[in-house]
Amino acid sequence: MRYEHLLIDVEGPVATVTLNRPEVRNAMDERTLEEIADVFRELGQPGKTRAIVLRGEGPDFCAGADVRWMRRACEYTPAKNRKDAMRLVNMIEAIDRCPVPVIGRIHGGIYGGGLGVVSACDIVVADTKAKMCFSECRLGILPAVVSSFVLPKIGLSQTRRLYLTSELFGMDVALRVGLVHEVAESVVLDAVVARVVGDILRNGPNAVRLSKAYLEKMANLPHDKRVKLSLDTLVKARSSGEGKEGLAAFLEKRKPSWIV
Repeated sequence: MRYEHLLIDVEGPVATVTLNRPEVRNAMDERTLEEIADVFRELGQPGKTRAIVLRGEGPDFCAGADVRWMRRACEYTPAKNRKDAMRLVNMIEAIDRCPVPVIGRIHGGIYGGGLGVVSACDIVVADTKAKMCFSECRLGILPAVVSSFVLPKIGLSQTRRLYLTSELFGMDVALRVGLVHEVAESVVLDAVVARVVGDILRNGPNAVRLSKAYLEKMANLPHDKRVKLSLDTLVKARSSGEGKEGLAAFLEKRKPSWIV
């Protein structure tokens, strides 16, 4: 796919995906959703990347849905609205299910569907001055689609508060409820993101992929099946070539082969 609303930069094992519609505060329309879904599916293919940084061009990370798209949706039939909403689901799922870690580099304003994007990132590093808002209720609708990703992230109690008030909140609240993992001043934001990426690259590539898939499965299993999955996964990891190399490197006090 030719990307009109994204910038893609790949340096070695790290890809940076930039939302590139600063003239509309990186608001998302149908094309944007399809491009994001496509690029994360592509970059998540085996051997493509080991980490993906997601950021926004201009003063805001993402203002949510494009106003022109929202205006068109007002005239849609229920069936067309359902099909249209699936674009948003597919986009967020592509980020959430990407086999490699996705690091959200967040700044400026993040509204509505943009918070669905944030919720799908594995690790979120935010500018201390960033502001967020689940703004849908102000428009007479609700954040229905993003809820599948927001609820597991911050829980029912905090989701209720933020949805029902549509309050504009800062990074102190976002950090406390679990929407972001780390905050930093704008001058050091990229350095913090680079540190996080560096931490990931020191780990076994297959172990990282396996960990992400493993946690997704574990979250939805009863206790007895969790135990079985944990044992099966550990046996597989220990007997893999990467597992043997990692243990050998530790015992021999050297770097494993995946660290260059």
